[in-house]
Parts: sequence; C-alpha cells; structure tokens
Amino acid sequence: MRRIRLPSTEGTIRYAAHAMEHSADVLIIGAGLGGLTAALALARAGIGVRVYEQAPALGEVGAGITMSSGTMRCFELLGVEADVVAISSESVNVPFLHYRTGEVLRRGLGLAARPATAKAARQVHRADLHALLVDALRAIAPGAIVLGERLVGLDQDEVSVTANFASGQRARGAVLVGCDGSRSMVRQALLGDWPLRFAGQVAFRCLVPRTLAAPYLSSTGGAVYLGPGATFNRYPLRNGELINCVGIARTDSWREEGWNTRATPAEVVAQFSDWHPDLIGLIQAAPPQGIIKWGLFERDPLPRWTLGRATLLGDAAHPMLPFLGLGAAMAIEDGAVLGRALAMPGTPEAALRAYELARRPRTTRVFEATQQQGRLSQASDPERYAAAPAPAHDPSFFDYDPASVF
Repeated sequence: MRRIRLPSTEGTIRYAAHAMEHSADVLIIGAGLGGLTAALALARAGIGVRVYEQAPALGEVGAGITMSSGTMRCFELLGVEADVVAISSESVNVPFLHYRTGEVLRRGLGLAARPATAKAARQVHRADLHALLVDALRAIAPGAIVLGERLVGLDQDEVSVTANFASGQRARGAVLVGCDGSRSMVRQALLGDWPLRFAGQVAFRCLVPRTLAAPYLSSTGGAVYLGPGATFNRYPLRNGELINCVGIARTDSWREEGWNTRATPAEVVAQFSDWHPDLIGLIQAAPPQGIIKWGLFERDPLPRWTLGRATLLGDAAHPMLPFLGLGAAMAIEDGAVLGRALAMPGTPEAALRAYELARRPRTTRVFEATQQQGRLSQASDPERYAAAPAPAHDPSFFDYDPASVF
C-alpha cells in the first residue's frame, strides 16, 4: 500500500484504535459548488458518494457568481435547471463602460452572437446556489454530507483510497476527489507543493440593497467599468433586490491572505477616486459592515491532476483570476463531467483519465483567456477596448457542452 501523509501543524497524528471506517464508492473532500455538483451527478447515476467538509456547518461565503452556458447545461443534466433559473438572473449583452465618462465602449454577447444551442449565462448569489445543491443532494442521498472532518492524510493501493481525518475517523472508497480549494490538501498529498503566487491584484466586494443603489444605476442590468489598472463589475441578484459589486485593482502593497478581510467605503473609493460619479455613489451607498477585500493569488496550470485513484477538481486543480467570472463555472463543469466519466463502464483509473483528458484543455484555455481579459480590462487606454480581441466577447466560450465531451 502506498501511504501519503500530509504535514500537520498539530504534531504527530495518532489514529484512535476505535476509529470507525466509513465507506462509499467515491469520497469527495470539500462541500463547495464543485464538490456538490460532482456528488449530485454521482448520486443521480446510482453511485455511492460521501462528501467530507471540514467546516462544522454548511454555509457558502461570497456573493454573486456567473454561470456560463456550459454551467447551465450541467444543471440541465442534473435535473435542477428550472430550480436554478428560479433563483438567478439572465446576463446578456452587458455593457462595458469607460471608467470616467460612463460611455459604452462595447456590449457583451447578445443572444444573436451565441451558438444556437447555447443557453444564456445567468448570475446568482453563491449562497442560494449552494443551498439548492445541498438540498438536491440530500433529497437523493440523505446521509451523503459529513461535516467537521478535516483531511490529514491519504492511503492508496490498487483497489481503494482511504481518507484519514484529524478526528481519527477514516473513510474508504474506490475513488477520492479533492474539491478542497486553491490551497488543497489533496493536491499537496498527490502532487507535492505547487504554491500560489500573489497576482498583484486586490479585490473589493459589497452587496448594496437596490433601494440604496437605485440613484446610481444607469441600467437595470449589469455593467462593467474599465479603467487603467482597475475594473469594476456590478449586477443584480435576488430578483434585483441586491446589487453585487466587485472592484479589482492592481497593487504591490497589499498581500494579506483570506477571503473576508474588512474594508471601509473610503478605502474602496480611494482605489477608484477619479472614476464615474455613479460608481463612487454606489460604493458610498454600500452598508459599511459588508465591504470586504482579498488579495488575488494564482498558479500556472498543473501538468496533471490525477494519481492512481485520486484526482482534483475546481480550484484545487485550476485556480484562476476573476476577470471572466468563470472560476465557479469551471468547478461545476468539472463536477458534471467527472460524474459522467465515473458512470461509464470501465475501471476507476480509466474514468479519471477520461475526466482529466476532457477537462484540462478546457480549463487551461479559460485560465489563459482570463489572463488576457485582465490585461485588456485594465489597460491604460480603455478606448481601445472596443476593437480588442477580448475573450469576454468570444462566442466560442459558449460552445462547451459537458454532455458531449465523450
């Protein structure tokens, strides 16, 4: 048996002699959007699955996310598309605006520009989507989600993978999937240390009630402001009751880690001080206690995701910057494709190879396009954006169909 042990900051780990060993066909480490999508796909295929989450309670941090056409196709395959549509807003033909004048530099892809088979992109509150997927999974597999279990090591042999948890519990399955984020312990166990690097960008986020935001909205839908060294995106959530705002600015002076560091309205305004008055007004209207900031980190695409019967998914495999807003979408696509691969006849190893072969080129392409979009969105001369070959306006991104990759 090949043994993989993760480093621990709590000293040597001793497993209790009475520790229980649970089992399932597939073990999923991490109950984020990608892990839950994979679990739902597997459960619908009749495959036994357990999701192990280190948090003591379920609850998704964050605010708005974009669901691409491929993401919506995933939800169709999983039987929850109508439910997702009910809690989300369509995102079509979003204007890209000059940071000072508010002039429309370019519009996003209208319906006519998309492939005939493509679904419209949508935007949703992350917590709403997370809760929907939890409920859908529990309806099929009531005991599939296990909370309060932090992974500390893996054992792997020719027929199984065993996950060892800090509590002393163990779980054994035919396959293990690491869905545990950009600082994945599963990735470290499988592939060693592939550290993230600071991208020289800081992001700010806030949710503004529509009643407070209304005076500063030039349109009822979303809009993206483009300026030198920064970009600012806003769009409605929860039937327009909230306006999700995300500003991203270049910086060399802020490298603090974490997703929920408090920021002040004055701090955000200082980053966008000479921008359009509507944008400044929107920031100042945000409830001060709800403004957060975080540093953006990245890592070049991995040369492989899989070792034996264990693989990676979502940010554990391919963290990317948010300039296309497709990080969550890629994790959801991963989950749906992995579920299809493991439901096909063949060995687990063959299924994981098929999954990685199908997904790595797609996520690498999106990673590279995200980098390009960031350079164009934060260029020193926003007026040139209208003629730029920007990935955000490339219809080929809407060609992806998780049901046809194999």
